[in-house]
Amino acid sequence: MDLLLLVLLLVAPAHSWLSLEEWGSGHVEGSVGEFGQCVCNVFLPDTSFPADRVEHMQTTSNQLSVKVKLQIIKISSLKVQLEVLLGNLSNLTTRVESLESGPDKYIKLEFELLRIELREFEALVTQLKASLNSSSPAFESLYIEIRNMSLIVDQLESYDRSNLEVIRIEFAKLQRKLEKCQDDKDDFSNAGIGSCKHGGILRMGKPVVSQLNADLSAGYKYGGWGKDSKPLPGSENMYWYSGSTDTLVSRITQYSDYYNLIMRQGFKTHQLYVQYNYDWRGTGNNYIVRENNLYYQFRSPFAMGKLNMTSVKVEYKVIPMASAQFSYHYSANQNLDFAADESGLWVIYATEESKGKLVLGKINEVSFEVEEVWQTSIYKQSVTNAFMICGVLYATRSVDTQTEEIFYTYDTNKNEESHVSIPFEKFQDFYMHLDYNPTDQRLYMFNNGYYVYYNVKFKVS
Repeated sequence: MDLLLLVLLLVAPAHSWLSLEEWGSGHVEGSVGEFGQCVCNVFLPDTSFPADRVEHMQTTSNQLSVKVKLQIIKISSLKVQLEVLLGNLSNLTTRVESLESGPDKYIKLEFELLRIELREFEALVTQLKASLNSSSPAFESLYIEIRNMSLIVDQLESYDRSNLEVIRIEFAKLQRKLEKCQDDKDDFSNAGIGSCKHGGILRMGKPVVSQLNADLSAGYKYGGWGKDSKPLPGSENMYWYSGSTDTLVSRITQYSDYYNLIMRQGFKTHQLYVQYNYDWRGTGNNYIVRENNLYYQFRSPFAMGKLNMTSVKVEYKVIPMASAQFSYHYSANQNLDFAADESGLWVIYATEESKGKLVLGKINEVSFEVEEVWQTSIYKQSVTNAFMICGVLYATRSVDTQTEEIFYTYDTNKNEESHVSIPFEKFQDFYMHLDYNPTDQRLYMFNNGYYVYYNVKFKVS
């Protein structure tokens, strides 16, 4: 065996006889060839094991390890944030469920308005106490509640405006108590919805302000809102709104219920104008919705307009002798005022022949024609607005910046007119739309861009 190894060593090429160090690092030898040329012999190390690649792989692996650790830290941080967000979402869900339990929980008013209401409540309690000549403990209890609520308003304003909802609910409770005190004093009728077994309006409730219009703009002073006065089956809770910065009527939006009205989540908006297609626009703001039809003042020609919001078709009818020269006191273009009550559909206008005095017409809803008219003795331009209840026309006028008054009535059932004085409070001075709805016995007002309504109390028949 030893002899064989010796032989192999002797016959091995000379260049193979390299030191281990030289073989591992490689080297170059130079010499002169047979014909005088330079000859270079390059000896490369054995690279069968890729040590350089292993080193690169180890470096990359370390870098990736650092990146993975950073991502793990980020994920842990996101997990904590997610848990916080889930907690907030759970809290928000609870608040939304609370809001859905009743419309009075999302009525929003400014703190100054709340203070004004408190002062008015206190004045009303004082007035009731004096008129009843009573020293009942109930009045003292009301005084205490008012003082406590005043303190709460101040506290809320100082640290958390969002808790305004809490105090608004308390206002609603207090208002109901005050109305009950007033009801105990007055002789009023509890006429059922749709019933005309009463003696007309006794008084109006306090203005209930829902909120600013769906366009969130105080500049939208012209408009109207309310409910369908004769809703189709399944649409009993539907509300509608239309608003603009001028008297032009270009669109109307429908809402499935009061909650969606307040949340500004309409389910359908009808455009009355599409360029190069159609122009169904109107003017004025005395429109109403009845059986899913919008009745409004058609712009061109000057006529009664009717938009069927189910079929999306429009028709118009000119009223003989109706004039576009006579508007209500508050605004121009309030020439045709549509109204609905327990007995049907009406239109209020004036003519040249009547010399601007108010004319009342009953509309046949099938033929869409004015089938009967009544002449009144009041000038339309002296009237701020008008509405119908049980076949009786009620006309309003301004007393001052805070007070409106029903000053005139015309009973079409008896062909009798009378002058009355039924004052009621305005939320703000300027309002455009006022209409009665027989489905809930409320008056709906569009007051300087705000949704406002009034509960109506009737006399005993």
